[in-house]
Amino acid sequence: MTYNLIRYGVKDASVAENRALVAKVFEALDDTQPQSVRYLVLELENGEFIHLVGYDKDSSELTGFDVFKTFSADHAERRSTPLARSPAKIIGNYHMLASADEAVPA
Repeated sequence: MTYNLIRYGVKDASVAENRALVAKVFEALDDTQPQSVRYLVLELENGEFIHLVGYDKDSSELTGFDVFKTFSADHAERRSTPLARSPAKIIGNYHMLASADEAVPA
């Protein structure tokens, strides 16, 4: 599985909108339950969002959702800092991320 860590700041006035758009992406994931996608989003107190995205072949099972396209459409306008994307390797995982053979709770 390939993992990427994506980090960016959001303008104060856009935090609630960004949070709501992320929630819609999770609703779509819950509805379709793609098996080759892992997705975690954290919101920090300073308005930063951190996304950890995992996928088997490519990220299109996530980025192909209409709600993800809506989330991405005006993303640059909501950001207060540039988007930083880095490949990531999971070195340790204690009950934080589901393993491939473990069901992800709804």
